[in-house]
Parts: sequence; C-alpha cells; structure tokens
Amino acid sequence: MRWSSLPPPNTLLPFEATVRHASMTAAARELHVTHGAVSRQVQNLERSLGVSLFERGTRSLRPTQDARQLAAVVRDALDQIDAAARQTSRRAPTGPLTLSCEPTLLMRWLIPRLPDLAELVPDVTVHLSAGGGPVFFERDNIDLAIRRDDFPFPAEAHRTRLFAERIGPVCRPDLVPRLTAPGMAEVTLLHSGTRPEAWDDWKRITGTAVEPAAQQTLEHFYLTLQAAVAGVGAAIAPFAVVQDDLERGQLVAPFGFVPDGTGYHLLSSRPSGQDAREHRLTAWLRSRTEELDGEPEPAESGSR
Repeated sequence: MRWSSLPPPNTLLPFEATVRHASMTAAARELHVTHGAVSRQVQNLERSLGVSLFERGTRSLRPTQDARQLAAVVRDALDQIDAAARQTSRRAPTGPLTLSCEPTLLMRWLIPRLPDLAELVPDVTVHLSAGGGPVFFERDNIDLAIRRDDFPFPAEAHRTRLFAERIGPVCRPDLVPRLTAPGMAEVTLLHSGTRPEAWDDWKRITGTAVEPAAQQTLEHFYLTLQAAVAGVGAAIAPFAVVQDDLERGQLVAPFGFVPDGTGYHLLSSRPSGQDAREHRLTAWLRSRTEELDGEPEPAESGSR
C-alpha cells in the first residue's frame, strides 16, 4: 500500500470536527450522526495511531497538541479535496446560501430589498443571519457575510467592496429648527451602546462643536434610530440604514453625510466565480449598493 501510515479515512471527518468544536456532541450535530458514532471513530483513530488524542475530563474534552497539529493538516487536506471536487464536478451548486449581515443594516436596508432580489435573481434562495464582528464560515455554516471594516478580516476571506460608510445627524422634520440652532442646544442627542463614539466621530470629521441640552443612550443602534423617527432627539446615522426613512420623509439630514473612513465588504470563504449562486448574489448586491457609494455631501468646518 502506498500510504502505509494513513489512518482509516472514515475517522478523519469526525476527528477534525471534534477537535474544532472541542465537543463530540457538537461534532455529531454538524455531521448529522450520533454521539456514539463520533466517539467510535475517534477511538478507532486513536487505536490506529497508538496514541490518545484527547484529555478527557468528567465534562470536558481537550485536544492534545498532537491532535491539534494533526487536525490542522487534515483540515488543509479536506479543503484541497473540496476545492478540487468543485472544479471537477459538472454539477452546479444548489440549495440556499446563508448570508450573515450586521443587524441594523439587515433590518433597515437588506430585508426591505428582498422582493427585488426575488424578482431579479429568482433562482437564488438566501437564508439571512444577523451577526457582526469576526466571521467563522465553517463553524457557523455561513456562505457570505456583509461586514464593516472596523476590525481585521480573516486572512483567508475573499472580499468584495460594497460601499463606503457615510454618516450624519438625522432627526424628524419638525426638529430641524432646533437641531440647526447654535450649538444644537435645544435637541437631545441620541447615543447607541453599540456605537458610543458616533457623535464624537462626526464632530471630529466635521470640526463641529456641539453642546446639547440633554443626551440619552439606548442599548442598540436600531433603537437609537427608531427613537429619532419618533422625535425623541437627533442621532448620528449611516446613510445606508436611513435611506428609506429619508425618502419617505420620516427623517431628514440637515448637514448631509460625510465618509467616516470605513466601508462595507462582502466576505466569502471562496472566490465568487467558483459558485454561480454567489456570483449572481454578489452582482445584485453591488448593483444595489452603488447608490450608497455616491459623492458625500460637503461638510462645513467650524462650530455651528
């Protein structure tokens, strides 16, 4: 036999999943088999290699250093086999794509545009998942993710730039005179627990001095925007998530929007050309985000 040291191939998938999750239960769930089936295959692998691969506690399972090294090699080999199989296969990928998107952008921009996606790309089914921050494609079973580049992206991720983030104060139309008063002293400034520096960022970018009469912080960004729609005060908002509110006249942006130096990207674990569904979804997203990436309105410097 050419590969005399090769362990039983059917043990490798359960082993790699167990190391990755540090849990046989999670591995079994991922592979759609029983806990006992995973346990037997891991034990078969240990017998084949003549070594224990896990430190087993009463309620814990810890991979040894040898196990982590072997699992990394197995993972790389499986990735190569998967890529080669996709290139060789003549069958087009089928089934839904799972798209992870930051919650506020998902709620206020992407979901309202799903009917357009269904009409223009009817052969692509998308499952939406709300999420932000680091992306774990395999662990979370994600095909694509829309993220703002305010944290390091995974080195292996393929990215497609969608649009630049542009921010500005927004409020209900009847609050405009109070918002544009000297120093904005007559308007409550709304803050978000998830973007606590939003007002400071806008003031720094525009050189605007603001001395509010009152301030209020809400836990989530979308709650802050809803409070602005309700007339509670003024919030700093990205153009993308208030675009529809502006068009409906529910909100106005008296000072326009300025780029804050960040942008949104579509992340994938593989180039979009390898999957026709991802390619079509990417093309649709790029066509719909062109309007978000227009020339920012100029901001006046100095105090208001």
